[in-house]
Amino acid sequence: MSANECEATVEAALDVGADYFDTAPYYGFGLSERRLGDALRMPGRGHAVVSTKVGRLLIPDATIDVSEPRNGFHSAMPFRPEFDYGYDGVMRSWETSLHRLGSATVDILLVHDIGGFAHGEEHPRHFRDLMDGGLRALHELKEIGAIRAFGLGVNEVAVCDEVLDEVDIDCVLLAGRYTLLDQDSLELLSRCAERGVGVIAAGPYNSGILAGGSRREGPLRYDYNIAPQEVMERLASIEAVCARYEVPIAAAALQFPMAHPSVTSVLPGIASAARLADTIALARHPIPAMFWHDLRQEGLLSPAAPLP
Repeated sequence: MSANECEATVEAALDVGADYFDTAPYYGFGLSERRLGDALRMPGRGHAVVSTKVGRLLIPDATIDVSEPRNGFHSAMPFRPEFDYGYDGVMRSWETSLHRLGSATVDILLVHDIGGFAHGEEHPRHFRDLMDGGLRALHELKEIGAIRAFGLGVNEVAVCDEVLDEVDIDCVLLAGRYTLLDQDSLELLSRCAERGVGVIAAGPYNSGILAGGSRREGPLRYDYNIAPQEVMERLASIEAVCARYEVPIAAAALQFPMAHPSVTSVLPGIASAARLADTIALARHPIPAMFWHDLRQEGLLSPAAPLP
């Protein structure tokens, strides 16, 4: 997308009161933070809540071919990511994010992609770096008022429990783990409610499969990969209930997570002002109570999941 599209999307979001934006150094290798900061600094823009992430540093690399996509991103930013969850790495990441955002403060810092899902056998080493140094940096930044809150930005439940076993955090951005297709995080969400930890339910479309269902053009992706057969079968059953009640599956996907008392925000990816308008309409689409009860009765929602 172009810089102008980004600016128009941010402006449209603020106009309708959608004023929380999440970014990260990794997204576009710095491009996301630069564009978001530029858009938010335009004259007349009100205050927005911004979260960015720590855990990856951007290392300048003159050998990078910026004309080719890297890690799924098209970006002219000549940097390569390098994991660092230690004290100095977190402090450096926070400061360089401020430079890219063009801001003196950031509201929320999230530890990005800690856990076995991202690191495999390297997870214990990165986890100790976070426990022994990175968290001390986050506490210091909050104590001096440089940030308002800190937490995790991850795609897995296990590492959230692992962190909560050792320390207190303010919030968890959990991508794709509390959705119409996946409620395996319910025990974690209950634990977050008991501890006063806010949950940002990101990725409500599970990488796109719930945005348009089986009728969507192109490959159907679930958790960044081609959807497996068992997911397609579950999707077909959900779509049958949607058809019965004439409910767009994307509307159900957006509205379902908000019913949980731990969830403070649902965070979809929105790439244009037109898509933003569609998303607001889906979030406000009337859905009868019996729709949710039918999903539960047919075994498509966990009995423990709060219903909208």
